[in-house]
Amino acid sequence: MKALVTGAAGFIGSHLSAALLDRGAQVIGLDCFTDYYPRAMKESNLAHNRGRQGFRFIEARIQDADLPQVLDGVTHVFHLAAQAGVRKSWGKDFQTYTQNNVEASQQLLEACIGRPLHRFMYASSSSVYGDNATIPMREDALPQPVSPYGVTKLAAEQLCYLYFANHGVPTTSLRYFTVYGPRQRPDMGFHRFLRAAIDGDPITLYGDGEQTRDFTFVRDAVAATMAAGDRGVPGRAYNVGGGSRVTINQVLEIVGRIAGKRLDVRREPTQKGDMRDTYADTGLAQADLGFAPSVTLEEGIEAEYRWLSTTPAIA
Repeated sequence: MKALVTGAAGFIGSHLSAALLDRGAQVIGLDCFTDYYPRAMKESNLAHNRGRQGFRFIEARIQDADLPQVLDGVTHVFHLAAQAGVRKSWGKDFQTYTQNNVEASQQLLEACIGRPLHRFMYASSSSVYGDNATIPMREDALPQPVSPYGVTKLAAEQLCYLYFANHGVPTTSLRYFTVYGPRQRPDMGFHRFLRAAIDGDPITLYGDGEQTRDFTFVRDAVAATMAAGDRGVPGRAYNVGGGSRVTINQVLEIVGRIAGKRLDVRREPTQKGDMRDTYADTGLAQADLGFAPSVTLEEGIEAEYRWLSTTPAIA
């Protein structure tokens, strides 16, 4: 395997690159270090793979990279690069999301036409579903995203399908459900909650805390991604969830128990674009990919707590 991993300095991308290297693959990592969160955090992610045999890193936007050269000899594309975050995707910032999530994906797909790829794996999101899908969410539900971010992830997913249908690019999409674990982005809930618990700071909670999520530990997300790279059915999308749908209030109870502290929770109004509930039906991923989550929520939160406890906060 010779794999291109876009977003290789990111949270999931750095874990995926390491797992591919462990498997003996050659990995080309591509990342442009968008300023959504501090570059130093991404450099720290990347440090786990820099210098490893078989790893080569390119700093560039997809739109600016010499894609024919980058893709030379590549057998697998794992397209994880994206502008993340629901709450920042409104208003004038939407252009950043269309550029990084839609235009970049289209240009990468276009460059893959006619190449003998085994798989092109796209990292999609549960945000494509919106609030009207029946719980648990199935891949055949009508997607109706409620955030601009979700719209761009769905648009890129649809681009993957049309490049498969019209040009035979062997695309498979994975709809990740709230991935967490060591190296998680600092804007995400578990990172914020755990960092506040460690530092003794108040925790800001948007909404009543009874909203639910299906949380997926990063190791399970990576396992599903690699399985999709091996045997995902081209043209299909798969849910990747952790199998544990819990309320945010329940999460905070676990955080307090692991940290051994009483948490100071400050409640704020629900934010625009935040989905009320998510829960993945992973039957299709189990049938096609052999996917089954292996890390319980409490085990995963404890692993992220240990990582944060030994990692200095980066401003």
